[in-house]
Amino acid sequence: MERVDDIGFGGLKLIQNSKEFCYGVDAVILASFAAQRCKPKPLKIADIGTGTGVIPMLLSHMTKAKEIVGIEVQESSFALAKRNVSLNALEKRLKMVHGDIADEEILKGERETFDLVVSNPPYVKKDSGIINDLDAKMIARHETTAVLDDFIGAAARFLKPAGSFCMVHRPDRLVDICELCRKHKLEPKNMRFVSPNKNKAPNILLLHCVKHGNASLKLLDPLYIYDEIGQYSHEISDIYGKQRN
Repeated sequence: MERVDDIGFGGLKLIQNSKEFCYGVDAVILASFAAQRCKPKPLKIADIGTGTGVIPMLLSHMTKAKEIVGIEVQESSFALAKRNVSLNALEKRLKMVHGDIADEEILKGERETFDLVVSNPPYVKKDSGIINDLDAKMIARHETTAVLDDFIGAAARFLKPAGSFCMVHRPDRLVDICELCRKHKLEPKNMRFVSPNKNKAPNILLLHCVKHGNASLKLLDPLYIYDEIGQYSHEISDIYGKQRN
């Protein structure tokens, strides 16, 4: 069932299908993390595995990028992404592309032209985990059409030298992530662990890499989603509060 959510951030609205995968706080913290870490400020951004286009929409508000491209393999999600661009009158800045990021022909003419690439890829490794019966949710959460190597490889293809790659994933894939990033000449520069609260172990990882960067990794202070009484932490509230103005 479709619904239109007011996600704030400059009055942005998002069409979602409640029976399929809906965005969560992961998308918001990734967009904020990417907007803060990328210097100089990006003029051209790609989001690989964009879903319904929420991250490009958030980045259109958080940055002054002139061109933001979202790539999505699922036809239903791609169709919603196109409608979301139109709903928010962002056609001059946002473009949605239908295709599989594992296909090296995707955006072939735009290789090494992006300042920033972001991704919220499927978290569950191929051939592991419980498979959801709904195709849209399965593809969003599980490595099916493309695996982690494909996402990181695509980021490397699209980025300019010294361009930034920012992704959100799970801590249990950390070794795989760093190994694959170095394989594709994306050097990890900043890493941040995210926990539900101060009393729980991290369940989200934010990573910033630089194409052809020097080896120098900085571990940032942890981010907590909720405080001790179950409300958004000051930092999360600040992300939402500042961007809504």
